[in-house]
This record gives sequence, structure tokens and C-alpha cells, in this order.
Amino acid sequence: MLALLAVPLIALAGASSPTDLLAGVRHPLFGPALRLSALTTAASLAVVVAAGTPLAWWIATRPRRRVRWAESLVDLPIVIPPAVMGIALLETFGRGGLFGPALAEAGVRVAFTATAVVLAQIVVSAPFYVQAAAAAFRKVDEDMLIVARTLGQSPSGAFFRVAVPLAAPGVVAGAALSWARAMGEFGATLLFAGNLPGTTQTMPLAIYAALESDVRAAIALALVLAAAGGLLLLPLRLAAR
Repeated sequence: MLALLAVPLIALAGASSPTDLLAGVRHPLFGPALRLSALTTAASLAVVVAAGTPLAWWIATRPRRRVRWAESLVDLPIVIPPAVMGIALLETFGRGGLFGPALAEAGVRVAFTATAVVLAQIVVSAPFYVQAAAAAFRKVDEDMLIVARTLGQSPSGAFFRVAVPLAAPGVVAGAALSWARAMGEFGATLLFAGNLPGTTQTMPLAIYAALESDVRAAIALALVLAAAGGLLLLPLRLAAR
């Protein structure tokens, strides 16, 4: 199993010479895809952290039997294929979808735009953050919050000044996992946002497109994603310690 996990990565690392790698980086697909992935994943992570932290806290501080339905909804995007989530988003925000007519009347277009890329990334990556943050919040000693309240802190003050710092390692790890999942998102983005160069073509989609024209660009993009994942392991390990 270790060999099966390691050998393909070794093969990828040795598949390109420095000259070919430089040519791949100079490919017209590389720069726009890298820039779009960086911007959209930053935006999606900001939304996931801002909206997912209160949800994780709510799940962590309520009796498990009362929030099982919410936990199940959070977990669904993990077990549902990304392509299915892409179709679901299209049926929600597309021209003929649930909110399509209202959005069209307001002059707002969501599907096949950069906004669609961000929405697809949020939907598929949020469960990783919410799960990790909820697990971290469950480990916070409730007595610490009670003491903070007796010392004059408001509920929000106790949350931000006590609960969040104590749960920070798990929250950071969840944010990192969420970002990594957003960076590698393919299926939902392809179906909901399309594969439009410079507009919705993220790095995974650019790899798919480059395989048909220039394998060197595909390998260069793949190496960047692999390197990003490898570098991400370091803060995750440090956060766990």
C-alpha cells in the first residue's frame, strides 16, 4: 500500500525535465489557471471559515442526538460524487433552476462564472472544516467558558477569547484540509462553472484541457498541486502537535 501511494508521486516528479517543466510553466493555460485557483480558493476558504465556525460551534455545544440531522447534512457532500453536487448547484442557481428566474430578473448570472467556481468549492470543501472545527470545539472545557463569563466576558467574548484559541489547532487543520479540497475540486466545478480559460478554468480543469494539447503543461500544473499538498502537510503536523 505504501508503494502504491508513493510510486505514482515519484513517477510524476521524474516525468518532466527542467526544460519541459519551464515550457509547461510558460504555457498560456498555466498562469491564468494558477491565478484563478488562488483567488477562488481564498474566497471560498474565507466563506467556509466565516460561516462554518458558528455552525461547528453550534454542533459541538448541542447534545449529539439533537444535531445528528445537521451532521448528516454536513457530511453528505463527502459521500455524494462531486459531479452530482455540480448538477445540484446547476438546478439551484442555473437559468432554469430553483432560483434561476429570480436571479435572471435581478440581472444576476451565477452559473458558468467565477462565482460558480467559488460556490462549487464551498459546497465540497466546507464539510472538512466543519467536521474538524466541531471536533476541536468539543474538546474545549466548558468550565473555562463559565470562568470567562464570571470574569465579565460576554458569550461572544468567551467564544473568541477562550474557545477559539483553545480549539485553534483543530480549526487550523480543518481550514487547511478545506483549502486543499477546494484547490483540487474538479467535477462540481466542471458541470456548474464550465471550463472557460481565464474565467472558470482552475488548475485541475487546466490539467484536463492541457492533456489534449501539451502534456508538459499538464505535468507542470500537476507538480504545483502536488507540491502545494506536500507543503500543506507540514502545518497540519505542527497543528496536530
